[in-house]
Amino acid sequence: MRRYSEKMDRLVGSVIREIFKMMADPQIISLAGGSPAKESFPVETIREIADKLIAENPVQMLQYGVTCGHMPLREAYIEHMLKPKGIQAEVKNVLTCTGSGQGIYLICDVFVDKGDAILVESPTFLSTLNVLNKIGARLIPVSTDENGLIVEDLEAKIKQYNPKMLYTIPTFQNPSGRTIPAARRRRIAELSAEYNMIVLEDDPYGELRFRGEAVPPIKSFDAAGNVILLNSFSKIIAPGIRVGAMCAADDIIQKIELVKQGADTHTPTLTQAICAEYLNRGLLPAHLDEVADIYRVRLDAMLDGMAKHFPAGCKYTKPEGGLFVWTELPGDIDCSELNKKAIEKHKVAFVPGSPFCVDPADGKHCLRLNFSSSNAEQISLAIERLGGLIQSEL
Repeated sequence: MRRYSEKMDRLVGSVIREIFKMMADPQIISLAGGSPAKESFPVETIREIADKLIAENPVQMLQYGVTCGHMPLREAYIEHMLKPKGIQAEVKNVLTCTGSGQGIYLICDVFVDKGDAILVESPTFLSTLNVLNKIGARLIPVSTDENGLIVEDLEAKIKQYNPKMLYTIPTFQNPSGRTIPAARRRRIAELSAEYNMIVLEDDPYGELRFRGEAVPPIKSFDAAGNVILLNSFSKIIAPGIRVGAMCAADDIIQKIELVKQGADTHTPTLTQAICAEYLNRGLLPAHLDEVADIYRVRLDAMLDGMAKHFPAGCKYTKPEGGLFVWTELPGDIDCSELNKKAIEKHKVAFVPGSPFCVDPADGKHCLRLNFSSSNAEQISLAIERLGGLIQSEL
């Protein structure tokens, strides 16, 4: 019998991937994923940029690169994504990674030991829970409300557990869609300094704002150098390029670079260079406006449908951007069982809430709905079907 590492016992398969296996029928409308709209991909621009890069500098594009990242991208990230948000940084404070998922993995590898107390929002991103569970961290959920993480509960948990790190998605959170206001963000930065706690600020959705005003990152309030800001190009350009970037104190970047050397040597140079060129040409703002126009219509279709078809007593978020709506159902409905019925009988898929919670029971009556990867007509039909199913279950 094969002897796997004990870490494997703490890993579970992605519930979203398992749901996709159930969706062999092409007639099923998926509200389950987190993929950007295929219509949002700047295909022709990426093709033209890639052709130009390979024609002008083929050896650099195809040869090994440096672990900390392609210099033009690190510089462009500072100029076009950090400075506009009030973050002052040098290239020594920036490292690129192979998607923000790798960034999470590397940061946890650098900071988290087995048994360490790690604070997470409740609910939170299920893949990060899996990474932390694999390490053997002691996960402590922090309460949230309609404005995200509650700082009073955060401070109480810090005093009680002396955590090494807080993991937070402060803008258009996955799975809830909530955004933490500026005053709370400032307080989070203050607490990180006061209690010498690392804050991993995961921000893959912050650029996807359809309404309202942008909120400064937690990193912009960071006086102690304890906040690590992690961004992704997956949701704002295309996920297949697999490029992310992080900003942190230079000693933190040095440690993460050491770990990345053993993980994949470096993120592919060609896709990094595509992102750098895209930023330096000034293409991102107009592209984000186009993406916002697509997603705004789809979000409105979802929220309008929920107001019309979901039963009284349902609570759901109304985000100003991002990709997700979080719903809490009344009564004693188990959303894992509800999802099976939705797929089998009504050809609609969503993600149950339990995998997003440290204690699965906290998400039993909740579900996450994605509005980016189906069109408005499909979303309206899916919500009508799902609302009818929920009504019948109640």
